[in-house]
Amino acid sequence: MSLMEWTERMSVGVAQFDDEHKRLVALINDLFDAVQAGRGRQALGSVLDELVDYTKTHFAHEEHQLKKLGYASFEEHKKEHDVLTKQVIDIQRKYHAGATAMLSMEVMSFLKNWLVNHIQGTDSRYTAFLNEKGVR
Repeated sequence: MSLMEWTERMSVGVAQFDDEHKRLVALINDLFDAVQAGRGRQALGSVLDELVDYTKTHFAHEEHQLKKLGYASFEEHKKEHDVLTKQVIDIQRKYHAGATAMLSMEVMSFLKNWLVNHIQGTDSRYTAFLNEKGVR
């Protein structure tokens, strides 16, 4: 059973970024499945490591395109990325410090909110700009 499903409403109109966002949905579902099966603690470490790597890589891809093409809201977008990256690293730090009770739920809640607020909000604002520049 999945916590969430990729829908076209989540699409930002750029195939690479959509594929990377689909990976985030898969990470959320992997974690949810582990928690449901009582394996949350064991699965959390590897999901967090992958999430930190994903966050850095995905944000670097977005930032490279937006900066290269002169996106007017680049600095604002990057600041939001910086905040989100810090949140992921803070969650990972809590995990490594031994705070595991409800940490799986905290991570899932964070990821789900990130999809709703960042992808469908902030990221959707660059769709027309990138598409006009030929990025699809």
